[in-house]
Amino acid sequence: MTVAAISAPVRTRLERLSQAFAALTAVSLPWSTSVTSVCVALWIVTLLPLIEWRSFSDAVRVPAAWLPLALLALAVVGVLWADVPWRDRFLGVAPFAKLAVVPLLMWQFSRQERGERIFYAFLASGCALLALSWLSAAYPQLLPWRDTGRYFGIPVKDYISQSGVFTLCIFGVLQRAFAIWPRARIGAVLLVALAGLFLANIVFVALARTALVVIVVLFVLFGLRYATGKGLAVLSAAFVALAALSWTTSDYLRWRVENIAGEIQNFTPEHDTSSGARLAFWKDSIAIVRDAPLLGHGTGSIRASFAKQTGVDATSPGAATNPHNQVLAVAIQLGGLGALVLIAMWIAHAGLFLARDAASWIGLIVVVQNVISSLFNSHLFDFTPGWIYVFGAGVAGGLVLRNRRPAPP
Repeated sequence: MTVAAISAPVRTRLERLSQAFAALTAVSLPWSTSVTSVCVALWIVTLLPLIEWRSFSDAVRVPAAWLPLALLALAVVGVLWADVPWRDRFLGVAPFAKLAVVPLLMWQFSRQERGERIFYAFLASGCALLALSWLSAAYPQLLPWRDTGRYFGIPVKDYISQSGVFTLCIFGVLQRAFAIWPRARIGAVLLVALAGLFLANIVFVALARTALVVIVVLFVLFGLRYATGKGLAVLSAAFVALAALSWTTSDYLRWRVENIAGEIQNFTPEHDTSSGARLAFWKDSIAIVRDAPLLGHGTGSIRASFAKQTGVDATSPGAATNPHNQVLAVAIQLGGLGALVLIAMWIAHAGLFLARDAASWIGLIVVVQNVISSLFNSHLFDFTPGWIYVFGAGVAGGLVLRNRRPAPP
């Protein structure tokens, strides 16, 4: 069935359904991988009949749209030179597959209204998770399905995903507070207080150390983009005071940060530590990339390459499967060529979001968070951070492209 063959009422119904499933995907991201997978599938099913392929082909000419497809295509071709079973090769393509969604989202939200509702849906979901996190921290018995010692204040998923969601909510809320300050100062103050609750949860309840680096960088970007002169000085002073207050009042924060040096010093193959293991992964990954610097070892070859490098059987429980760095995770499989395409994609997405409007800010913080966190994790390949990046960059990119389109005469 072509788009022209779809009647206007059916088209309208499909447009509403596709937007609803996109919003439900945003709502589900902080909570459930299975629900997110179902919502994404339903969104694709309702969107595909609406696509006008001529306008879609025009839309994907933007580097921010075709570079994700280029990285996916390179991964598909990369199965040809991988020296691993075909099952591993096809499983290796799966983490790249979500990138195909980026141009679809850009096309949809460059032509449909109300794309901003996706961000509000994500924020509302983040607020619900924040409330449950604080409640479960105060009353652990509310989460009988969780090990409260290991998952203190983390009702679902893990501390890395939760901190990532809350970090985006902090800076999305701050931008909104800045936007409404001249006309609704009480509302702006309430939004700043909400951002403070998100930050306090990260500092006192569930902290991913990568989130601290992201927060510092995003505070700097926020000041450079929205504050000038006296406002920039006030914001800088507030940030220093907030950092000092967090450090002096949170034993948990100090323990997490000060423990990094000990983790590096005490790491051995028999005594695994987070920071020490990362250094070992990076060292082995660089050696692996050096063996095939141009095209890599092929899609799906990470586990086998680590096994060959470390001498640990790939099927053993302790075998390395993740270099904990996104560039290295791509370079092991697709070499320097794949790493260059990945970096070019990040640059293209960041370049798309240089304006001062709200959609550009949301897109920028999503990209910056993914780039920084990908220094310490393979977050584009991980489920929740990867889909947050795809939906954040895709929806925000569509809104930016819509704003750039000349108004009809």
